[in-house]
Parts: sequence; structure tokens; C-alpha cells
Amino acid sequence: MFEFIFKRNGESAGVAPAATETAAGAAAAASAERREQQTRQAAALAGDEAAAVALILQSEFAGVRLQAAEHVRSLPLLEQVLQAMRNTDRRVAKLMQSRLDAIRYHEAEQRKAAVCLELAARMLADEKLTPNQVAELDRQWSITTADAAQAISFASQRMALDARLQAQVQLQRQMIDALAALRQLPASMDDKAAAQAALDQYAAQFERCQQDAEHATLPKHLLTDFAAALNQTRAALAAGQAALAAKAAPAPAQQQAATAVADSAGADAARLNGATSDDVEAGGAAASGPNSSEDALVNASAGAAAGTMPAKAAPAGRAAKPAAPDPQFLSTLDALEQALEQGLLHAAAEHDKWLKEHKARLAPAVTERLNHLRAELKRLSDWARWSGNVSREELVKVVEELPALGLAMSELAKKVGSMRERWKALDAVSGHAPRSLWERFDRACTTAYAPAAAHFKQLADERHANAAKAQALIEETRAMAQAAAEGVDLKNVAAAGQRLRQMWSRLGAMERKEKRKLEQAFDKALGQMLAPLTQQRKIEVTRREQLIQEAEQLQPTERHALDLLKRLQERWQEQAKALPLERKAEQALWQRFRAACDAVYSKRKEVAHAADHERKAHLHAREALCAQLETATFSGDDKAQLAAIAALLRETASAWQHAGTVPRAAEARISQRYQAAQAQVQAQADAIRRRSGAAQAHALRDKLRLCQALEGQLVPASAANGAATADEWQARWVAIPKLGGEYEKALSGRYNAALALLGSDAANYLAQLEANRQRLLDEVLRLEIVAGVDSGAEFARERLKMQVEVLQSSLKSGQKPQSATAAYLQLCAMPALADDRTVSRIEALFRRIGGGER
Repeated sequence: MFEFIFKRNGESAGVAPAATETAAGAAAAASAERREQQTRQAAALAGDEAAAVALILQSEFAGVRLQAAEHVRSLPLLEQVLQAMRNTDRRVAKLMQSRLDAIRYHEAEQRKAAVCLELAARMLADEKLTPNQVAELDRQWSITTADAAQAISFASQRMALDARLQAQVQLQRQMIDALAALRQLPASMDDKAAAQAALDQYAAQFERCQQDAEHATLPKHLLTDFAAALNQTRAALAAGQAALAAKAAPAPAQQQAATAVADSAGADAARLNGATSDDVEAGGAAASGPNSSEDALVNASAGAAAGTMPAKAAPAGRAAKPAAPDPQFLSTLDALEQALEQGLLHAAAEHDKWLKEHKARLAPAVTERLNHLRAELKRLSDWARWSGNVSREELVKVVEELPALGLAMSELAKKVGSMRERWKALDAVSGHAPRSLWERFDRACTTAYAPAAAHFKQLADERHANAAKAQALIEETRAMAQAAAEGVDLKNVAAAGQRLRQMWSRLGAMERKEKRKLEQAFDKALGQMLAPLTQQRKIEVTRREQLIQEAEQLQPTERHALDLLKRLQERWQEQAKALPLERKAEQALWQRFRAACDAVYSKRKEVAHAADHERKAHLHAREALCAQLETATFSGDDKAQLAAIAALLRETASAWQHAGTVPRAAEARISQRYQAAQAQVQAQADAIRRRSGAAQAHALRDKLRLCQALEGQLVPASAANGAATADEWQARWVAIPKLGGEYEKALSGRYNAALALLGSDAANYLAQLEANRQRLLDEVLRLEIVAGVDSGAEFARERLKMQVEVLQSSLKSGQKPQSATAAYLQLCAMPALADDRTVSRIEALFRRIGGGER
């Protein structure tokens, strides 16, 4: 009843998917064409960055954008593409970001290398180059990545620095060796001329070392020791030459020289051994005897050479003659004269003080010279005293102006201290100042220093207050240590320990000795408080180590690896919240745990990338299958084309199933493309089948008509009207195409049976044909009922009766009804006479149903 409704729905449903599939195929083809065109553009870029950026910004295909991004290298274009693709294409943005990071890192390394080169240039220009500076330069260069030009420049500068360091080492080595040889020179003075030549050579070497380009790097004590050794050796040689000259002189002169030398030596020995000048004079007066001059000369030379041996006393009973003064005395006298000439009164006073402390018997000329120098010293001292008072007035004026300058307290204290030191220096040079002037200076210093004194007193009070706070903090720490021993939440103990450390660090300055004691007490109390926490932290460290080991033992390829890793991370967070460790230990353990987690993630990422590449390969394989279906062409007859189409569909379906998974984003698209291509090929097969079916239907109709016409000719009435011969019938049969399947066999049997009776007595066959007339009508009616074909108004009663019988027989037997193909074969094979109405009904059945089955 409602068949027309289903028919229309089926027809519309069949048209809409076909249109959708056609539109989807067209869109896919256009998209593929655009992709191919843009891919060719990306392949032809050849380093054109502007064209690459334009292609990236306008392309809708991620693969094309990534291929074009490979050609972008400059900094501004990288930033432009990164800004545009940050939220659009993650792979392109990541590539741009990595290249930007590489460029910025290279620029930073070049700046670091430039700083190292500048530092090396400054070190080359500095006259005091030290090895630790070069070592620090090497350390900075070792952590710097420089280009070839910078590396070459640094290598040349580094070679120059090595040359300077080598020159410094050689210069110091020369000075040390020369100093050692110079100190051994007095012990080997047999040849005085050679010794003097060696001394002059060492002195010249000392002068060359002082003029060397690296003389500023020599240690100060080395220069001082060398100069002192030169003076000592020179004095020893001079004493030895004086002794030899006295020995070679006539007896009176020899005796006088020996006496002078003995007196000088005795004075030196007495000075070294703590004796007074009167003892020296007594020793000199006691020297007598015929060999006293020779003994004194020998003792004097020996004492001058050794520097520590006292002069040998002359035999008693002889009066001692004036001896030559000590060479050091004469050198000091010369230094006094030079200091007076240069106006160095302080140095001159020091030399005069030494001369007064080291009294000796002097020749009249030396005495007169000494008195003249002392008179000049007194005159200059008087002038210095007058100028010193003027300088003191200036000092007082400067000190009185200090409060108005508003200096910082530390600078003010240094300034007042320096003024007092200068006052003392003036006392040493210019003598003592008048009392009134000193009191004025002292009042000015006290007034100027008063704010600093108050400030320092305040600092001292603060230090005492800080010490009291520290003591209170120590008591609090001890109380908390006792509470922690009784049992307290260790997390609170850790927080309290950190808080106490911060409070201790903020206490401020204290007295140095007191601070040391308080720090020791605080550390002891804090250690007692944190002892349980330290023990528990060791346990927590062990637990964290166990978590790290579990994370390291995870297999990234396992299915539940990420879930296990997340649970480990949750456990780590729980333990970290329950009891925090020390910052350094926590950081170190966290870095290890994070490295283990990152290793799992990176491994899974690698696996995902590999799977992604594999899915892309599968996608390419499926695209190739789609292209093969879309471009497939077939040749030959209909049967060969249908076989080729079936083989192609079967092969592509098998290859499609074995191609594997594709990226999820492309899965729907490639499936639609495959279905469209498959439908296209299937449509060709259906068209071929419809064409073949139509040809078979026409052949079946023609052969059935031929059989009916041949059977009709067997009727006598029809034979009288110009019957055809058997050859003619056979020619007409052969002209009709051969049918397929059972239809050809059924119709051939019917045709051959009728053709065999042509021209003979066919009464029995005619009776059979007549008898089958009603049977044919019933069979046609039954097939019309089954096929749903209208039988006409004249057959309505018989149709209703037949429907009831068909239903009852099917219900009673319970058997499967006969197929339409078998019914049609039976109808074709049944020899029966049929009128034109019956023939038209049979042809209608074949058009409606028979053609569809074929």
C-alpha cells in the first residue's frame, strides 16, 4: 500500500548522497591541486626568504608551511613568522623559535667573546700583570663560544700574555739567583778585584732589572733585599780594602790606621752587643804592645767582614791612638748631608739621632764636618719650626671648617684622624707647638669629631642591643629544642628553624668577640632543635631516592607509563608538602626526579613522532590507492572490464585494510576520498552491468518471442498462412545474442523441441501447448503477485484468490518460497500457447523484475 512512499524516499536518498559525494570529490580534487601547486612553489623557493614568508602566511596546508619555513633565516622575518604562526601552526612556530634562540645565543656568545678580547687587551696594557688574572681570563674564554676571527685574535693576545708571564718568571728567577750569589760573595773575597767586579756586575744587573718592562711585577721585598745585600757587600768590601791599605802603610800610619779601624770595629761590636761608647773608649785605651797595631788591624778587618765579632782588646800598658771611624758611620754622615741638601729635615733628624747614639773617635776633619752639618740642621729646624706653626694654623683652620662640610660619619672620623696624624708629623719635623695652639687644635678636633663620636656611641648601643636580642633568640631556640625533643610536628620545626635563621641574619652588628660566642651558642641550640628534623630528613631523602629510582625504571613504551609517572609525581608533591628538605638537597633531588620524568616524556615523544611518521606513510599509501582508483581506466568487452574492476576493487580494499592507521585529522578526509573513488569505479561497473543486463533482457525477450512464434506456427491455422522453413527459423535464432546462465538452456530446449516438430504431425505437442495455456496464465498471475505488478481489472478476482492460496500454502508448508529466478526459468521453459495480452504481461514482468536480477 505504501510502496510509493518508500520508493520516493529511496530515490531522494539515493540522489542526495550522490550529489554530496560529487561535491566532496570536487572539493578534494581542488584541494589536492592547490596543495600540489603550493608544494611546487615551496620547492622552488631556493632561499628566497620574502617569498617563503608570503607562502607561509597565505598557505592553508601545514606541510607546505613547514617546507617553506626551512628557507627563513633572518631575524626580522623569523620574528614576523613566529608572531603570525604562534597560535596557528605549532611546528612552524617551534622551528622559528628555535632559530631565534640560536641567533640570540650566538650574539650573546659573540658579546662575551668581545668582552674577553677587551679584557685581554687591558691586561696587555697593564704594567702589573698577574697569573691569576690570566687564569680568570682563560676560564671565561673556556665557557664562551666564539667565531673564527675572534678565536684567532684571542690566540694572538693569549700568546702575548704568555710571553709577558714568561718574561716575569725569567726576571724574578734572575733576581733570585743574583741575590743568592750576592749573599755568598762576602764569603769568597780572596780576590778583591774579582769580588769588586762581581759586585759591579750585580749592581748593573739590578739597574737593568729596575729598567725592565716587567719591573713593576717584581715583589717589593725582593728589591729591598737585593738593595740591602748590595749595601752590605759593598760595605764589607770597603772594610777589607781599608784593612789591606792600613797593613801596607808605614808603621806610624799603619798603627794610626789600625787604631782607627779597631776603634771603629770596637764601636760596632759594642753597638751590636749592647756596650756603651765609654766601654769602647776603655777598650781602645787598654790596647798596647809591639804587635798591638797589627792585631787591631786583623781584628778590625775580621769584625768588619763578619759584622758581629768584637774588636780584640790591645795589650794593657799602651795608649790607644784614634782609629778610623766605622764605614757605616761615614755613610750615615753622607746621608745626613744629602738630606740637608734636599731639605728632608725628618730624614736628617733620624740620621743625626743615629750618629748621636753611635759615638766614635773621629778625626778632626770629620768632627768639624759633623759640627757644620749639625749647625745647618739647627738653622733649618728653626725655619721648619716657624713654618710648622704656620702649617698648624692652617690645620686648625681646616679642622674648624669640618662641621660645616656635612661629611659622612666614617669620612669625618678619617678626616679628623688624618689631621691629628699630620699634627704629629709636624711635631716630629718642626718640633713641639705652643700650648695655646695645641689646645685650640684639640678643641677644634673634639668639636668636629663630636657627631661621629655620638654616631659611633649609638652604633655601640645598637651592638649591645643586638647582643641582647641574640641572647633572647638563643633562649627561644633552646626552649624550642626542648619542645622538639618531646615531640612536635617536624614541618613546624623546619619552619621555625628557617624563621630563626632569618631572624638571626637580621639581628645587625655586634661586638666581634661577643658575636663569635653568641653564634656558637645559637648554632649549638639550633642543632639540638633540628636534630630530629635532620634524622627524619635523611629518611625522606631515602624515600625521594626511591621515587627517583622508580621513575628511572619506568618503561616509556608501556601503556600505563604516564599514569604511573603521574602517580609518582603526586607522591613526590605529597612528600614535599609533608616535610620540606633543605633547599639545596630538595633542589638537587628534584632536578634528578625531573630529569627521569623528562626522559620518559621525551622517549614517549620520540615514539609518538615515529608513530606520526608511520601514520603519514600510511596516509601517503592510502592517497596512492585513492589516486589509483580515481585514474583507473578499463578496456575490452564488458565481461573483461567487470573482471578488471572487481580485481581492482578487491586489491585496493585489501591494500586499504593493510595500510594501517592514518593521522586523525586526515582520517575523515581520506576515507571520504576513498569512498568517492570506490563509488566512482563501482558506478562504472554498474553502468557496464546495466548495459549488459539491458542487452540480455532484449535477447531474452527476442528469443522468448521467437519460441512463442515457432510454437504458434505449429498450429494448423497459422501454418496455412505462409510458414517459414526450419533454416529460416535457425537463422533467426542464431542472429539473436546468446544468453547467459540457465536461460539459454531453458529456451534452447523449448526452441529445439518446437523446431523438431516443424513440418510433421505435432498433435500431441499442440495438445500440450493448449493444456499449458491456463497453467501459463496462473504462473504469470502468481509472478505478478510476487513482483507487485498490476495484472489488470479483468484478473482482479483471480488475483485475490491466488493471493490467498499462496499465503495459505506458504503458512502450511513452512518452506522457503521459490526464488524469482527459478520461477522465470520455469516460465521460459514452459511450452504454451499465449495470446498478445499474455505476451505483454510476461514482457512487463521481465522489464520490472527480470532485468533487475540480471
